[in-house]
Amino acid sequence: MAAEARAGGVPDPADRPGEKADGAESTRDSAPEERPEKVHGDPLAADAAESATTTNGPKHSAPKHSAPAEAEEGAPVGEPAKPFAAEVASLRTALEERTRDLQRVTAEYANYRKRVDRDRSVAAEQTTGSVLIALLPVLDDIDRAREHGDLVGPFASVAEALGATVGKLGLVAFGEKGDAFDPTRHEAVAHLTSADVTEPTCVEVMRRGYTLGERLLRPALVAVADPE
Repeated sequence: MAAEARAGGVPDPADRPGEKADGAESTRDSAPEERPEKVHGDPLAADAAESATTTNGPKHSAPKHSAPAEAEEGAPVGEPAKPFAAEVASLRTALEERTRDLQRVTAEYANYRKRVDRDRSVAAEQTTGSVLIALLPVLDDIDRAREHGDLVGPFASVAEALGATVGKLGLVAFGEKGDAFDPTRHEAVAHLTSADVTEPTCVEVMRRGYTLGERLLRPALVAVADPE
């Protein structure tokens, strides 16, 4: 038949290599892709087969657990970490120290204010006392004028105004006839005995004394009578 085909002018398929190659290629394309069958019952074989079929796909790896995560999972719930507890203790200690410092500074400031107020009062009293001591001789002259009856007219008004002014400043006069003798307030310039007294008594006042608050500006000059 091949001879007849050649005689009739029909080319032999063997003489057409391109057609043969196309047919072979189409045969290969049409052949179903063979996949390895999974082996049931053997997980390792199944995984190997799956890996062989997905060579170009993404690779999966088993999850890895870090040591800190395991440590955190194993730590008891509700217990703070040691570094955090140490930091809290340090902050509490610092707070207590600052609180004590604040209390000490507050107490020192309060004492300072009291001391300043006391010093200011003492300074003002000393200044006032110095001025009043300078006026005591004038007050002595007014007392002598009053005893002799010379304190009349405008001079009497001036004497009263001066007495009221020094009284407002805190000046207090003491030393009257019949007062009990007090050596801390009286200066005895004469001594005598008398049956009319039962204790040392001021029987005569030569010069009155003055005080400013609790401060003694001048003692009184007196004559003292002792009992017989």
